Amino acid sequence: MRSAIPHYDPEVDAYIAQAPDFARPILEHLRAVVHATCPEVEEAIKWRSPHFSYKGSLICAMAAFKQHCGFHFRHYREVVGTSADEGMGQFGKIVSVKELPSKKELTAYIRKAMALKDTGSQALRPKVGPKPPPKLPADFGALLKKHAAARKHYEAFSPSAQREYVEWIIEAKTDATRQKRMATALEWLAEGKHRNWKYMK
Repeated sequence: MRSAIPHYDPEVDAYIAQAPDFARPILEHLRAVVHATCPEVEEAIKWRSPHFSYKGSLICAMAAFKQHCGFHFRHYREVVGTSADEGMGQFGKIVSVKELPSKKELTAYIRKAMALKDTGSQALRPKVGPKPPPKLPADFGALLKKHAAARKHYEAFSPSAQREYVEWIIEAKTDATRQKRMATALEWLAEGKHRNWKYMK
Protein backbone atom coordinates (compact mmCIF):
# COMPACT_ATOMS: atom_id res chain seq x y z
CA MET A 1 0.00 0.00 0.00
CA ARG A 2 1.41 3.39 -0.98
CA SER A 3 0.83 5.03 2.42
CA ALA A 4 3.23 2.45 3.94
CA ILE A 5 6.12 3.95 1.95
CA PRO A 6 8.32 6.25 4.06
CA HIS A 7 7.42 9.93 3.75
CA TYR A 8 3.85 9.20 2.64
CA ASP A 9 1.45 10.20 5.40
CA PRO A 10 -1.83 8.24 5.70
CA GLU A 11 -3.51 11.45 6.86
CA VAL A 12 -2.68 13.01 3.49
CA ASP A 13 -4.19 9.94 1.78
CA ALA A 14 -7.35 10.52 3.83
CA TYR A 15 -7.36 14.25 3.05
CA ILE A 16 -7.25 13.59 -0.68
CA ALA A 17 -9.88 10.84 -0.46
CA GLN A 18 -12.27 13.22 1.32
CA ALA A 19 -11.67 16.13 -1.08
CA PRO A 20 -14.32 17.13 -3.66
CA ASP A 21 -14.32 15.08 -6.86
CA PHE A 22 -12.75 17.85 -8.98
CA ALA A 23 -9.96 18.34 -6.43
CA ARG A 24 -8.63 14.80 -6.10
CA PRO A 25 -6.83 14.65 -9.48
CA ILE A 26 -5.23 18.03 -8.78
CA LEU A 27 -4.00 17.01 -5.33
CA GLU A 28 -2.76 13.64 -6.56
CA HIS A 29 -0.88 15.32 -9.43
CA LEU A 30 0.78 17.89 -7.18
CA ARG A 31 1.71 15.25 -4.63
CA ALA A 32 3.21 12.99 -7.31
CA VAL A 33 5.31 15.80 -8.80
CA VAL A 34 6.60 16.85 -5.38
CA HIS A 35 7.64 13.29 -4.49
CA ALA A 36 9.14 12.60 -7.92
CA THR A 37 11.22 15.76 -7.72
CA CYS A 38 12.17 15.45 -4.06
CA PRO A 39 12.28 11.81 -2.89
CA GLU A 40 13.44 12.98 0.56
CA VAL A 41 10.32 15.07 1.07
CA GLU A 42 8.20 14.48 4.15
CA GLU A 43 4.52 15.29 4.21
CA ALA A 44 2.07 15.98 7.01
CA ILE A 45 -1.23 17.67 7.70
CA LYS A 46 -0.59 21.09 9.18
CA TRP A 47 -3.24 23.75 9.65
CA ARG A 48 -5.73 21.24 8.20
CA SER A 49 -4.03 20.84 4.81
CA PRO A 50 -1.10 18.84 3.34
CA HIS A 51 2.34 20.41 3.74
CA PHE A 52 5.63 19.19 2.29
CA SER A 53 8.96 19.57 4.10
CA TYR A 54 12.54 19.06 2.95
CA LYS A 55 15.33 18.53 5.46
CA GLY A 56 13.08 19.77 8.23
CA SER A 57 11.90 22.94 6.49
CA LEU A 58 8.54 23.55 4.87
CA ILE A 59 8.86 24.10 1.13
CA CYS A 60 5.28 23.96 -0.19
CA ALA A 61 1.68 23.14 0.63
CA MET A 62 -1.58 22.35 -1.11
CA ALA A 63 -5.23 22.52 -0.14
CA ALA A 64 -8.69 21.77 -1.45
CA PHE A 65 -11.58 24.13 -0.90
CA LYS A 66 -15.23 23.77 -1.88
CA GLN A 67 -14.76 25.11 -5.40
CA HIS A 68 -11.02 25.32 -6.00
CA CYS A 69 -7.58 24.13 -4.95
CA GLY A 70 -4.46 26.04 -4.04
CA PHE A 71 -0.72 25.39 -4.17
CA HIS A 72 1.74 27.49 -2.21
CA PHE A 73 5.52 27.79 -1.91
CA ARG A 74 6.75 29.08 1.43
CA HIS A 75 9.45 31.30 -0.08
CA TYR A 76 7.21 32.26 -2.96
CA ARG A 77 9.01 35.44 -4.01
CA GLU A 78 12.32 33.59 -4.42
CA VAL A 79 10.74 30.49 -6.00
CA VAL A 80 7.95 31.84 -8.21
CA GLY A 81 8.66 35.56 -8.19
CA THR A 82 5.05 36.55 -7.46
CA SER A 83 2.82 37.15 -4.46
CA ALA A 84 -0.15 35.01 -3.49
CA ASP A 85 -3.23 35.39 -5.70
CA GLU A 86 -6.85 35.16 -4.62
CA GLY A 87 -7.32 31.84 -2.89
CA MET A 88 -4.31 29.94 -1.62
CA GLY A 89 -0.93 30.24 -3.26
CA GLN A 90 0.74 31.66 -6.33
CA PHE A 91 -1.32 29.93 -9.01
CA GLY A 92 -4.78 31.32 -8.32
CA LYS A 93 -7.91 29.27 -7.78
CA ILE A 94 -7.15 25.96 -9.45
CA VAL A 95 -10.13 23.93 -10.64
CA SER A 96 -8.39 21.41 -12.95
CA VAL A 97 -4.96 19.91 -13.57
CA LYS A 98 -4.84 21.82 -16.88
CA GLU A 99 -4.69 25.12 -14.96
CA LEU A 100 -1.47 24.13 -13.22
CA PRO A 101 1.96 24.95 -14.63
CA SER A 102 3.45 22.11 -16.66
CA LYS A 103 5.19 19.26 -14.87
CA LYS A 104 8.51 20.67 -16.08
CA GLU A 105 7.73 24.09 -14.58
CA LEU A 106 6.52 22.63 -11.29
CA THR A 107 9.65 20.51 -11.09
CA ALA A 108 11.82 23.58 -11.61
CA TYR A 109 9.97 25.47 -8.85
CA ILE A 110 10.34 22.57 -6.41
CA ARG A 111 14.05 22.22 -7.18
CA LYS A 112 14.47 25.94 -6.59
CA ALA A 113 12.71 25.61 -3.22
CA MET A 114 15.06 22.74 -2.35
CA ALA A 115 18.07 24.83 -3.36
CA LEU A 116 16.98 27.58 -0.99
CA LYS A 117 17.22 25.05 1.84
CA ASP A 118 20.45 23.46 0.63
CA THR A 119 22.35 26.71 0.16
CA GLY A 120 20.55 28.88 2.68
CA SER A 121 17.79 31.15 1.44
CA GLN A 122 19.85 34.26 2.06
CA ALA A 123 22.48 33.01 -0.38
CA LEU A 124 20.06 33.38 -3.28
CA ARG A 125 18.89 36.82 -2.30
CA PRO A 126 20.67 40.05 -3.16
CA LYS A 127 22.28 41.60 -0.12
CA VAL A 128 20.41 44.75 0.70
CA GLY A 129 19.93 46.81 3.80
CA PRO A 130 16.84 46.35 5.97
CA LYS A 131 13.73 47.98 4.60
CA PRO A 132 12.02 50.66 6.69
CA PRO A 133 8.59 49.92 8.20
CA PRO A 134 5.86 50.09 5.55
CA LYS A 135 3.69 53.16 5.15
CA LEU A 136 0.29 52.28 6.53
CA PRO A 137 -2.58 52.99 4.08
CA ALA A 138 -4.86 55.69 5.50
CA ASP A 139 -8.03 53.60 5.32
CA PHE A 140 -6.44 50.59 6.99
CA GLY A 141 -4.78 52.82 9.58
CA ALA A 142 -8.18 54.27 10.47
CA LEU A 143 -9.57 50.77 10.98
CA LEU A 144 -6.64 49.76 13.16
CA LYS A 145 -7.28 52.75 15.43
CA LYS A 146 -10.73 51.33 16.16
CA HIS A 147 -9.46 47.82 16.91
CA ALA A 148 -7.10 47.87 19.87
CA ALA A 149 -6.20 44.16 19.78
CA ALA A 150 -5.42 44.19 16.07
CA ARG A 151 -3.40 47.41 16.39
CA LYS A 152 -1.43 46.03 19.34
CA HIS A 153 -0.37 42.92 17.44
CA TYR A 154 0.35 44.84 14.23
CA GLU A 155 2.63 47.27 16.04
CA ALA A 156 4.44 44.35 17.72
CA PHE A 157 5.16 42.66 14.39
CA SER A 158 8.48 43.09 12.59
CA PRO A 159 8.54 45.51 9.62
CA SER A 160 8.61 42.53 7.22
CA ALA A 161 5.52 41.00 8.85
CA GLN A 162 3.74 44.37 8.70
CA ARG A 163 4.75 44.75 5.06
CA GLU A 164 3.12 41.43 4.15
CA TYR A 165 -0.24 42.79 5.30
CA VAL A 166 0.22 46.21 3.71
CA GLU A 167 1.29 44.81 0.35
CA TRP A 168 -1.59 42.32 0.37
CA ILE A 169 -4.06 45.16 0.91
CA ILE A 170 -2.65 47.66 -1.59
CA GLU A 171 -2.30 44.97 -4.29
CA ALA A 172 -6.07 44.40 -4.30
CA LYS A 173 -7.39 45.01 -7.80
CA THR A 174 -10.85 46.21 -6.77
CA ASP A 175 -12.23 48.20 -3.86
CA ALA A 176 -14.43 45.26 -2.88
CA THR A 177 -11.38 43.00 -2.67
CA ARG A 178 -9.50 45.66 -0.71
CA GLN A 179 -12.35 45.98 1.81
CA LYS A 180 -12.53 42.21 2.19
CA ARG A 181 -8.79 41.93 2.72
CA MET A 182 -8.80 44.69 5.33
CA ALA A 183 -11.61 42.96 7.23
CA THR A 184 -9.73 39.67 7.11
CA ALA A 185 -6.51 41.39 8.18
CA LEU A 186 -8.23 42.87 11.23
CA GLU A 187 -9.61 39.47 12.18
CA TRP A 188 -6.24 37.74 11.86
CA LEU A 189 -4.32 40.55 13.56
CA ALA A 190 -6.73 40.49 16.50
CA GLU A 191 -5.69 36.86 16.95
CA GLY A 192 -1.99 37.70 16.61
CA LYS A 193 -1.66 35.92 13.28
CA HIS A 194 0.83 36.75 10.56
CA ARG A 195 -0.41 37.31 7.00
CA ASN A 196 0.77 33.85 5.91
CA TRP A 197 -0.02 32.10 9.20
CA LYS A 198 -1.65 29.16 7.36
CA TYR A 199 1.64 28.24 5.74
CA MET A 200 4.11 28.94 8.55
CA LYS A 201 5.82 25.99 10.15
